[in-house]
Amino acid sequence: MRDFGSFGAVLTGSLMAALLSTSVAAKEDMSKWIRPDKVPAPKNNQITPERIELGKFLYFDTRLSRDNTVSCATCHNPSLGWSDGQPKAIGVEGRQGPRNSPTVLNTAYQRHQFWDGRAKSLEEQALGPIQADVEMDMDLDKLVERLNGIKGYRELFEKAYPGEGITKDTIAKAIATFERTVVSTEAPFDRYAKGDENAISENAKKGFALFTGKGKCNNCHDGFNFTDGSFHNLGLGDSDIGRYKLKKRAAWFHAFKTPTLRDVTLTAPYFHDGSIKTLEEATAVCGNGGRFPNSKNLSPLVVDRGLTPDEIRLIVDFLKTLEGEPMNITAPSKFPH
Repeated sequence: MRDFGSFGAVLTGSLMAALLSTSVAAKEDMSKWIRPDKVPAPKNNQITPERIELGKFLYFDTRLSRDNTVSCATCHNPSLGWSDGQPKAIGVEGRQGPRNSPTVLNTAYQRHQFWDGRAKSLEEQALGPIQADVEMDMDLDKLVERLNGIKGYRELFEKAYPGEGITKDTIAKAIATFERTVVSTEAPFDRYAKGDENAISENAKKGFALFTGKGKCNNCHDGFNFTDGSFHNLGLGDSDIGRYKLKKRAAWFHAFKTPTLRDVTLTAPYFHDGSIKTLEEATAVCGNGGRFPNSKNLSPLVVDRGLTPDEIRLIVDFLKTLEGEPMNITAPSKFPH
């Protein structure tokens, strides 16, 4: 009789190695979904407590607007997922902007800012709404003059940016620094990604499988921030040509930046036009070919995946696990004077 003992041992060892390899691969696959420990910042604007404090005051101060009625927080409210709950942004004198207010959450990790990606840094982004006539409508030179007339701000700027004074650049850098502290907190999905099988429900697990499988949602919403940072035409059918206005590439026609899905339960209504009220509807639009599947230059990633209503509900169950605990940030009750 042939002795299979040694062969069996080799087979068993090979099988164990394969299982361990599979286990390691699975962990590696999940690691990309885990939030990083550090927040990136440019070398010329590193994060310090003094800059955070100054930026926070500026972010919530309505004196940065022409008529002292609108602040950054008006459109990007911490209690509303750092958005405003409106289809379109509302500025001074009730003026309506052309697009929905995107969340500030995790913008520190994004390569492009605004729906069309026209700003390449948070510093550049910070000054846009201040100047926009449908938002804060404030001339930057007048803003510098206004802030220089406030002793408390002169002192705060000197602490945060010694010797630089109150300028357009230091205003932008301070606001950007505060915005870099607006990062997602640990959500149930994060605990699941780290190995806690009981952190989310069975339905949410099925939803995640659909998210990365049949739905292919992760083609656009990938990684820990659940965005590819790129731009896509979802076939919404509105007149806004999006990124194409900046770069005349066919792929950018009606294309808008992929938003993060972190805390997405808090940021309705959805999409750049604020036309979608529920996550179920948003999932159906993205997963089943867009609102108008025959739209010109529809993103090749927007394909009818044939998601059923039950499957859409499971994906939404998963999306709910991306909501973390509220950040410990309180709006200032008093401002520099």
